Amino acid sequence: SVFLFDSNVFAADKLDSGDTAWILTSTCLVLFMTIPGLALFYGGLVRSKNILSVLMQCFAIACLVTVLWIIYAYSITFSGGGSFIGNLDKAFLSGVTKKSIAVGTLPETVFVMFQLTFAIITPALIVGAFAERMKFSAMLLFTALWFTLVYAPVCHWVWADNGWLLKMGALDFAGGTVVHINSGISALVAALIIGKRRGFPEQQMMPHNLTMTVTGASMLWVGWFGFNAGSAVSAGQDAGMAMLVT
Repeated sequence: SVFLFDSNVFAADKLDSGDTAWILTSTCLVLFMTIPGLALFYGGLVRSKNILSVLMQCFAIACLVTVLWIIYAYSITFSGGGSFIGNLDKAFLSGVTKKSIAVGTLPETVFVMFQLTFAIITPALIVGAFAERMKFSAMLLFTALWFTLVYAPVCHWVWADNGWLLKMGALDFAGGTVVHINSGISALVAALIIGKRRGFPEQQMMPHNLTMTVTGASMLWVGWFGFNAGSAVSAGQDAGMAMLVT
């Protein structure tokens, strides 16, 4: 399997309709976390004149990452035997068919989509660090470069069969390293490089709509059940426990 948490879970390469149905559902829930969840959460925290900018940044990241994921990112993340990066054997999803199996019980098409939703939300999380302070074009360039040079390699290190961190015993059940530490540190670096906001703290920059923020946060919370319980990559006991503790 290319998404390992318990080697005994994926012993047989046989499709399971229950596992497939749950991961399809989880895929929708994780995408729901970004659009509209994260977009509304961040959007409510900025000034009213910048709400559209934040919404479109989250939406555009979803679009951009989807295209890059299909062209090359899925391949360099989850194909090949390198310890630090994969190869282009599955560029443009070459060899990914309705009959190909990625993880013991899942069609590879479903695995591609589930992983794509994680790839989308990770750079979108960084938006909050430079909200209102980065041009749209610069944001797109930053996202493309960061996604290629940071997210894809780290994801390979931790979640691919031959990743060097996985071989060292790293255990990342639902993105603690690949998503949260990765995006959090990157957001901090981005904020430090951009520098202080113009006019702050002399000028008050109050959130324009905290109702929107709470609505978005609630959507994130609901989506997190798919994010965490879906990371069991099955509809079994691990998924049930992950949902319960979430």
